[in-house]
Amino acid sequence: MTSPQAPEDGQGGGDPPRDLRSVLVTSVLNLEPLDEDLFRGRHYWVPITKRLFGGQIMGQALVAAAKSVSEDVHVHSLHCYFVRAGDPKVPVLYHVERTRTGASFSVRSVKAVQHGRPIFICQASFQLAQPSPMQHQFRMPTVPPPEELLDHEILIDQYLRDPNLQEKYRVGLNRIATQDVPIEIKPVNLTTLSQLQNPEPKRMFWVRARGYIGEGDFKMHCCVAAYISDYAFLDTALLPYWWQRKVHFMASLDHSMWFHAPFRADHWMLYQCESPWAGGSRGLVRGQLWRRDGVLAVSCAQEGVIRVKTQVSGSKL
Repeated sequence: MTSPQAPEDGQGGGDPPRDLRSVLVTSVLNLEPLDEDLFRGRHYWVPITKRLFGGQIMGQALVAAAKSVSEDVHVHSLHCYFVRAGDPKVPVLYHVERTRTGASFSVRSVKAVQHGRPIFICQASFQLAQPSPMQHQFRMPTVPPPEELLDHEILIDQYLRDPNLQEKYRVGLNRIATQDVPIEIKPVNLTTLSQLQNPEPKRMFWVRARGYIGEGDFKMHCCVAAYISDYAFLDTALLPYWWQRKVHFMASLDHSMWFHAPFRADHWMLYQCESPWAGGSRGLVRGQLWRRDGVLAVSCAQEGVIRVKTQVSGSKL
């Protein structure tokens, strides 16, 4: 284990042009206040599942919670449950309950509602910064920097140009290619399609928000990280099976996050994901978001329901 560096912006990563504001800030996480502790959120990107993206709901809920606390406290943990599928055709209402406001810690409960019923509930805990002589963290994995890796979109285009690509994979990749996702991804340890049989349920990729966010309010960077953390997270549990099983249904059940150190969500961070267990039509995934300077910024965990169709054997024996 290594001791974390002082909380400072040592990420680097190269700012996008400042006139290209991140849509995550200007649209996705820009809630409309309706009353005290009541907000309305609208949608920007809807996955091919035609259900609301869980990261959007988490990010918007955290925005709502953060608006009810003082400027000198910051979120250190977030615990969420997805109780119903979100409807992309209508906005989401977020109601904040000020559960506790203490000298050091404050807790806010948020309920997301559509059609008069809750689709999501969460609790966020905020803390006043406090020094501590007890500090440690694991060491960041050694990986190539993002400048040496290809964008997700370029990799998909290369796969689609492969004449040996099976049609079922071509259809899926074409669907992914048409999605207007407001984050950038650069996978690490890329393998060819022919090498993707029986992989371990582990992967790493560099990720950041598209566009410029700037120093700004650290709370907003945490909200953006909540959005980012859910993208392709549960898919990690499918890696050993994707080539022989067809997903019938997959959805997040719960999601937790712990925020350890300041970071910029519009700078590259390494997302290290793994699935230590799957069974009972559920999968568990864990993740860590690392700053480029080796500081562990965020830890995540999620369990989701995963139902796959069993491969039908062609044998008649």
